[in-house]
Amino acid sequence: MLNGQQKKYLRREAQNMKAIFQVGKDGVSEKQIQSILDALKAKELVKVKLLQTCPMSVNEAAIEIAAGTKSEVVHIIGHTIIFYRKSDKVLYKLP
Repeated sequence: MLNGQQKKYLRREAQNMKAIFQVGKDGVSEKQIQSILDALKAKELVKVKLLQTCPMSVNEAAIEIAAGTKSEVVHIIGHTIIFYRKSDKVLYKLP
């Protein structure tokens, strides 16, 4: 579980990142969850954007993706969600 200081650090790190995944009209699929999991293993920090056509709310999508990837939601802003999952090769030194 991330504390407030760690989340603040990760939000700052993700600020200049672009969303590498988009969730559209089909919602969250198993393929997307697997792709996000692979990205989290490589990068630890991933941004996902929900399009206006997505049938789920941002909170529902965040819960589903976090559960499927065993990651933590760092921040939700608008239709963008930031996920963090610690990997074997530590890229971010959390405070």
